[in-house]
Amino acid sequence: MGERRTILSGSLFEERIGYARAVVDGDRVHVSGTTGFDYAAMTIAEDVVAQAEQCLRNITAALAEAGCTLADVVRVRYLLPDRQDFEPCWPVLRRAFGEVRPAATMMVCGLADPRMRIEIEVDARRPVTG
Repeated sequence: MGERRTILSGSLFEERIGYARAVVDGDRVHVSGTTGFDYAAMTIAEDVVAQAEQCLRNITAALAEAGCTLADVVRVRYLLPDRQDFEPCWPVLRRAFGEVRPAATMMVCGLADPRMRIEIEVDARRPVTG
């Protein structure tokens, strides 16, 4: 049976709600929906592009702790309250995933806090070692 462990970012939301930023299950890494909060300061930018950049920094940190990078992402989901906010994020998302080309879905939905303008969730596969 494969290794299963959780990765915590220190977000207050993880403690209050009862979830982990990521779960490593064997060679799979599942990163929870991640918003643009700077979890160290618990602040969030107003700009959706800045939020997307922070989402990716948060995701990158969780993946690194799991032994992965953005290059290992096989699935990405983008959640936005306003579909008009998605296109301005495309250059940021292309820089992150343009070479990787993971399967992707964008959904329009409400998010937990009205300051949140984008949430990103990814699944990755850890590189085979040995």
